[in-house]
Amino acid sequence: MSTDAPIRITLEQEEDYSFRIRFDDTTIADLMTDEPAPLGKGEGPNPTRLLVSAVANCLSASLLFALRKFRNTPGKLVTHATAALVRNEQGRLRVGHIHADIQLAEPGTAHASLDRILAQFENFCVVTESVRHGIEVSVSITDADGVQLHGTARTEQGDS
Repeated sequence: MSTDAPIRITLEQEEDYSFRIRFDDTTIADLMTDEPAPLGKGEGPNPTRLLVSAVANCLSASLLFALRKFRNTPGKLVTHATAALVRNEQGRLRVGHIHADIQLAEPGTAHASLDRILAQFENFCVVTESVRHGIEVSVSITDADGVQLHGTARTEQGDS
């Protein structure tokens, strides 16, 4: 991705809280978003879900890139992400924390230079490192054997 060209989208209201997002200057299909009931009909992801998806996707892609850079051939990654909603001082809902749990398809011992990879892959994630200026983001990585390789596990309590 070039840093010279701005990223452009066009957002067009379809009805009520349903919007069509067009990714300008690309051939990417439009995306429909919608707020959950009672505001909308929940017929598409809402902006909060898109934010959580963007963080999880960026972290997963960054880890995959780092694994391959060190000549590993990882299987499919599976990432589960949760966001905790909190109220600010004015009582307005905000995303207070995002946690991404990335699961490797094989044992951690199957990967070369894993310690080095785990120490640096998050720093290359554009979205996560941008979001961290306002939202706490934590990451854990678990291998196929259930061994936690990175970060700390989050409990479902407090996550939504």
